[in-house]
Amino acid sequence: MDKKNLEGDLDQAKGRVKEGVGGLAGNRDLEAEGRADQTKGKVKDALGNLRDRAKDALDDIDRKK
Repeated sequence: MDKKNLEGDLDQAKGRVKEGVGGLAGNRDLEAEGRADQTKGKVKDALGNLRDRAKDALDDIDRKK
């Protein structure tokens, strides 16, 4: 797991909390901010996965030499 995956998971969790609190409080701005945080987290998670795959591919190349 890459550092970006951890950051992404944290952003997604933070976003779910903000969205939920915003919904309960009737605060549409907080809800929107929560959804944005969740999206940001998903992007970071995808980047982390991409970096992991790139590292694995480079390791495979090194092993074949």
